[in-house]
Amino acid sequence: MRLAARPTGYMENSVSYSAIEDVQLLSWENAPKYCLQLTIPGGTVLLQAANSYLRDQWFHSLQWKKKIYKYKKVLSNPSRWEVVLKEIRTLVDMALTSPLQDDSINQAPLEIVSKLLSENTNLTTQEHENIIVAIAPLLENNHPPPDLCEFFCKHCRERPRSMVVIEVFTPVVQRILKHNMDFGKCPRLRLFTQEYILALNELNAGMEVVKKFIQSMHGPTGHCPHPRVLPNLVAVCLAAIYSCYEEFINSRDNSPSLKEIRNGCQQPCDRKPTLPLRLLHPSPDLVSQEATLSEARLKSVVVASSEIHVEVEHSSTAKPALTASAGNDSEPNLIDCLMVSPACSTVSIELGPQADRTLGCYVEILKLLSDYDDWRPSLASLLQPIPFPKEALAHEKFTKELKYVIQRFAEDPRQEVHSCLLSVRAGKDGWFQLYSPGGVACDDDGELFASMVHILMGSCYKTKKFLLSLAENKLGPCMLLALRGNQTMVEILCLMLEYNIIDNNDTQLQIISTLESTGVGKRMYEQLCDRQRELKELQRKGGPTRLTLPSKSTDADLARLLSSGSFGNLENLSLAFTNVTSACAEHLIKLPSLKQLNLWSTQFGDAGLRLLSEHLTMLQVLNLCETPVTDAGLLALSSMKSLCSLNMNSTKLSADTYEDLKAKLPNLKEVDVRYTEAW
Repeated sequence: MRLAARPTGYMENSVSYSAIEDVQLLSWENAPKYCLQLTIPGGTVLLQAANSYLRDQWFHSLQWKKKIYKYKKVLSNPSRWEVVLKEIRTLVDMALTSPLQDDSINQAPLEIVSKLLSENTNLTTQEHENIIVAIAPLLENNHPPPDLCEFFCKHCRERPRSMVVIEVFTPVVQRILKHNMDFGKCPRLRLFTQEYILALNELNAGMEVVKKFIQSMHGPTGHCPHPRVLPNLVAVCLAAIYSCYEEFINSRDNSPSLKEIRNGCQQPCDRKPTLPLRLLHPSPDLVSQEATLSEARLKSVVVASSEIHVEVEHSSTAKPALTASAGNDSEPNLIDCLMVSPACSTVSIELGPQADRTLGCYVEILKLLSDYDDWRPSLASLLQPIPFPKEALAHEKFTKELKYVIQRFAEDPRQEVHSCLLSVRAGKDGWFQLYSPGGVACDDDGELFASMVHILMGSCYKTKKFLLSLAENKLGPCMLLALRGNQTMVEILCLMLEYNIIDNNDTQLQIISTLESTGVGKRMYEQLCDRQRELKELQRKGGPTRLTLPSKSTDADLARLLSSGSFGNLENLSLAFTNVTSACAEHLIKLPSLKQLNLWSTQFGDAGLRLLSEHLTMLQVLNLCETPVTDAGLLALSSMKSLCSLNMNSTKLSADTYEDLKAKLPNLKEVDVRYTEAW
């Protein structure tokens, strides 16, 4: 107990503040004792009121404790449940009408009822419902305690069609989803929410009721006003989906391990427990077929061509493929364990009826969540690290149903959404790898893969790094889809040739043959050859070394100008105060001699900056003053080692990015960071 001490001779004009603070620091038990000791000149009336208030609070608290003790004693030995129910209602009314403002006032009756239910398990269903209805008013503003959650879960499982589920549990679950901060501290609240949703799914309308519940949680507007709803719903879904595979996960000692699955080992187990789901190994007759396909992929196809129009440095050997050591005993990679290997074909998972219904319900909820535009960025971020167990990723039904969610991410134009298709960090597989040809979830011959590549290429603006990754890991699927006429894959192959991604001569010939085998591929390849010939001609003719575009010029104006003359020797280009955007970067990277670029007060952004950093590595002077570039684009400049002058005045540069650029650009001598965070 604390008591604020006041110095002697405290000023009378501060009496009000002094008395109020002293009153707030007193405890109810010691209120009468200490209130009589409070004497401040001029504060007699205020102290009398404070003394009376504290005495009343102390009296009510004492009476409440006596009543709680009485009800605990009465309800600990119930004789007739009619009397018990009446006492519970009286206890609830007393808590609701108490003048005391304390959370424990409402929690104490709930804890008493929770203990009563846990000690009397032989109650009838009607008695259960009567007790739930009696304590319902207390649940409007309070989370149920853990034991009471267990009781609610049991009721949801045994009587999912009861009106109590709809009328009483619905506002309780809504409050949990809106206000719960951490299910890790109260896992039974999550379990109760999970069982409640399953109970809704058991109604006649089934998923329609669940859908209406999700709609009520989101609200009628385009933006959900409750930021905790989505993370809580996702946490419930992930826990429910994990529970579908939990028994199998816990029985891994009795099932083939991941290393055995990977190596095709099918040793019989000594123990054969009854499991709700089984790991089924198909016949290994496909081993020879897989080996044949592997040989076919490795063979070089010699294509007769009169001319290769793309200038590249030929290499006599292809880049060596990364192979795992046969004697490596480390834990296999998640996706590698489930990938089709030469020794074992795909793995199939079977669920029991109840687990299958649970899985269907919660995957459908994830689909509903992905349909809301305002929830999709956060949902993509929560699912980016692939939070599902490896058994779920090996389950064909699960990955097939979840494909809808991944498709929604791939269709979203926002970069913060579709960028989550990639892995969360280097060396880890993401949804892009999982649903690409050869991944465990691919079942559509690469259609989803093509749509993901299309949107990712748009967001990263045809970066060399992404193309290089495709060339190293997914060149075969890209060529196959291009052979089937997929325009996105045709464009990918053309860009690989244009940006000199492919070094091997035989591989280039295969790509050219693939492009010429379809109408769209032949047309785009001819356009590529025309651009290459024009570039050579421009470089041969030479041209001006300095060029300044008039103000208000657009991307189209710049493209028209660069295509009308010879600019192979252009070293200094000023686009200051024009209306050019990141779209013009595709034309700027075709100026091989460019050393100075002025983009002052343009709309040139991060996407264009990333493309420049990959192609114009010899750029020495760059002016980005008053452009909308941010740290995301400025960090890419660290690869432009020739930069000696950089103007970032009035941009969204942060101090950390500035320090990073200074450390990675050794030739940087002139820097302007005025009116930025780094200034």
